[in-house]
Amino acid sequence: MPTITVNHILDRALMGYDLSAAEGVVLLKQTEPEAIAAIRVTADKLRKAQAGDTVTYIINRNINFTNICEQHCSFCAFRRDDGDAGAYWLDWTQILEKSQDAVQRGATEICMQGGLNPQAQINGKSLLYYLKLVETIKQEFPQIHLHAFSPQEVQFIARIDGLEYADVITALRDAGVNSMPGTAAEVLDDQVRQVLCPEKIDTATWLEIVSTAHKLGLHTTSTMLSGHIETPEQQIGHLEKLRSLQQIAINQKYPAHITEFILLPFVGQEAPKSLRRKVGRDQPVLSDALLLGAVARIFLGNLIPNHQPSWVKLGLAGATEALTWGCNDLGGTLMEEHITKMAGAVGGTCMEVETLQTAIASLERPYQQRDTLYQKI
Repeated sequence: MPTITVNHILDRALMGYDLSAAEGVVLLKQTEPEAIAAIRVTADKLRKAQAGDTVTYIINRNINFTNICEQHCSFCAFRRDDGDAGAYWLDWTQILEKSQDAVQRGATEICMQGGLNPQAQINGKSLLYYLKLVETIKQEFPQIHLHAFSPQEVQFIARIDGLEYADVITALRDAGVNSMPGTAAEVLDDQVRQVLCPEKIDTATWLEIVSTAHKLGLHTTSTMLSGHIETPEQQIGHLEKLRSLQQIAINQKYPAHITEFILLPFVGQEAPKSLRRKVGRDQPVLSDALLLGAVARIFLGNLIPNHQPSWVKLGLAGATEALTWGCNDLGGTLMEEHITKMAGAVGGTCMEVETLQTAIASLERPYQQRDTLYQKI
């Protein structure tokens, strides 16, 4: 591709135009250092225009309440069968202890997700178990923002109990769930999903559940698991679906929308062997993640202005670098994170607030604590 094409695309982006899918693919396929540098500069300019110079972070805690799961995603080193070595399922006391610890350490958010455990029922109902999870935390700590249960978990509850997605989301919302993680998206392309996570919900179902959440007043995040078997075309297809989902929420004046985009580069160290062989490496390639993150800013930024790298996947140095490639948020302290740690990530599982602040200050940019919905604290 002649550089003129890249410059033309970047100029249009700086003028506020949305990129076409074909233009996005052109940017992702650049290999010349000059073209990649121009993409980085453009993403950084758009970040400044769309989200400002201040880098935000959140004090939060992850509670992965069980790793017992009926599914077998090809990238997952977290799941276990009931009775396996290392299988766990937290009881109510443990969940309260973790919540108490989070609140004492200044957390404003608890992010709760877990494996799909068919035994997680009360009186034969899956939904009742999930409602009890919510109520256990919310009765003690009504002030905490509960960011909980992916679209996959919503579909799981609906399937087990024979309910509509809207019924499940409404019940969870009314019990005290405040927003939904846009995880289980992996890559929103059914060919990729057939290989990566054949038992997971398909693309259309993921989009339907997230859109239903927006309609019912639950904000969501959005994610992409990148750097495994997907092509640049499939990456852009994923971003295009997220962009149109956000466009629908805005055009239809839904009470909620996507708050942020988080790129999750694939960590394969402990992943099942068949996928590791296909991917051919164990840790993310930083340069690939940075380019994709920059293109995501250029592609989504008009509609999804908050972009976050994953320090868990990239390490803090890599995530800090991403703040100069279009990201404006450094994510959360997490306090505890099992899913990526069990995949063999080197980024760690807990960050002190001071460590995040120091990383941001190293770029000579101001930092600011935020809540889940990006209000300053």
